[in-house]
This record gives sequence, C-alpha cells and structure tokens, in this order.
Amino acid sequence: MDLERIRAHVADDLAAVDELIRRRLASDVALINELGRHIVAGGGKRLRPMVLLLAARACGYGGPHHVGLAAVVEFIHTATLLHDDVVDASELRRGQETANSIWGNEASVLVGDFLYSRAFQMMVEAGSMRVMEILADTTNTIAEGEVRQLLNCHDPDTTEERYLEVIRGKTAKLFEAAARLGAVLAARPEAEEAALAEYGLRLGIAFQLIDDVLDYRARPEETGKNLGDDLAEGKPTLPFIHALRESPPERAAALRRAIEEGGREHIGTVLEAIEATGAIAYTEARARTEAERAIAALEALPGSPAREALAALARFAVDRTY
Repeated sequence: MDLERIRAHVADDLAAVDELIRRRLASDVALINELGRHIVAGGGKRLRPMVLLLAARACGYGGPHHVGLAAVVEFIHTATLLHDDVVDASELRRGQETANSIWGNEASVLVGDFLYSRAFQMMVEAGSMRVMEILADTTNTIAEGEVRQLLNCHDPDTTEERYLEVIRGKTAKLFEAAARLGAVLAARPEAEEAALAEYGLRLGIAFQLIDDVLDYRARPEETGKNLGDDLAEGKPTLPFIHALRESPPERAAALRRAIEEGGREHIGTVLEAIEATGAIAYTEARARTEAERAIAALEALPGSPAREALAALARFAVDRTY
C-alpha cells in the first residue's frame, strides 16, 4: 500500500486538518501571515496528523476533536522545524528555501514560538487534562532531544545508544503522542493506549533512521535536501557512527576529523567508508526491526482497515525514497 492509498483512509479528515491549519495560522501580524503561507505552501507528508487520525479511527472514535489535535501535532512539528533550521543554518527544506534564509533567524524563531503557543491554545479546546498532559510532556521531551543532539554535534565519540536516545526524543516522541492520542480520545483501555504509543515510538525511530540513510544516499530532487547535510552540520547519525566503529584506524581518524570539522569537503571519504562498512544496510536493518515492532504492537487493537493502514504506514516509512 503506497502513501496515497494510506492517505485515502482519512482523506476528508486530512483536508479538514489543512483547512484548520490555514485558519489558525492567521494573525493580525502581517509577517506571521506571510511566513505562515510559506509554511503551508511547503507541504510535507503530514505523517504525524495521519497517525493520529488513523489511530482515532482504528479505536472507533466518533467525536469532534481528532481534527483539531491533528492540527496541533502538525503545528508542534512545524515549530520544531523552524527552530531546527535556525540552529542548523539550513537553507533548503522540501526543495524550497527555508524561512530563516528568507526572513532571517529572528523571524523564524519568533514564528516558531507563535506556532507553539497557538498549539497550546488549540489543545485546550479538547477539554481534556490527559490530552494536555501528553502534549506538554511531548514538547518538553522534544526540547530535551534537541539539546542532546546539539551536545552530540561534532563529537566523534557519540555512541549508537546516545544517538538513539536523541531520536527517541526529538523525532519519535511526537509520533508516539499522535498515536496515543487516538486511543485517549476514544477512551480505549490502557492496554490499547500503550500499544498505540509503542507503535508510534517504533514508527518514529524507523522513520528517522531512514532519513539518516537518505541523507547519504538519496537524490536532492527527491528529498528536498542536499546530500550530506548531516555531515556538513557535524551530526553523527547512525550510518556515520557504524562506519566509524567498523573502520580501521587510519580511516577512522579521517572520519573523526570529518565530523569534528563539519562541512562537505570530507563527503567523499565518508561515503567511501559508509559503503565499505555496510553502514547503509546496517541502518536499514535497524529501521526494519523497529517497523516490525510497530506492526506487532498493533495486534492489541481490533482488526480494521484503519489498523491495516497504520501497519502499511510503518512499511512505507522504511521503503520510501523521499
């Protein structure tokens, strides 16, 4: 099942999410509106809202709050991207100029703050302290993950476990929250809530690991990013960590210099090491294991087309080329 067929299960809800995003981005401040239009035009896969909508449907939810919370999840995600692009000095995302490259760092940070605060205004509308608790804990964990990543930058001694701890926080936690909220909205038993949380966590890890692979393998016209962006920013992701761990001393020393210095001048050396050590295959295997765990967690839910779509989304996460 490809992404469009998965999306078709909640197409009407996703259209409602997009419309709500456009409405709730509106502000009396012209710059926020201008930058907001840029964000909406940038598109994106809307995976996190899709997870929430599918999870709610798999749990039999029939209330009014799933669309609003799906928009909240997307606002939180977009706010993190705006802040990430400033921290990383990124100039390209999804094939277009980043907001910070057009309007500057100050505007991007402040509009990111606006999105966070708008998200919290909207989550109150669900009228659930449990929803508030989940999303407040999630945003805090994401922030911790971003700081952990910053500490790992340019550090060749970053271990695989340290790196996985980063992506569990900065990427997987929001997937976990999106899936969990579907069960919370439907007031499903604790076992189903825990199963969906496990699904989201494993899906998010798998998704990020494939992003790591694509950074060293994909074509920029497909991913909207430049090849080797992570290396240029001094980020030791799993393919790099594995290559460094498995390289002989002379090549390992060159890899250590590459991550310490950042930039793109060492990209050839790093790509050769990644190829020689099977780092891509290693990372893909780890991602597939996580996806399999995600799919296994869904067994706690009753069978339904929405549950099958969630399983298909986990397969898409590891089979994608963009």
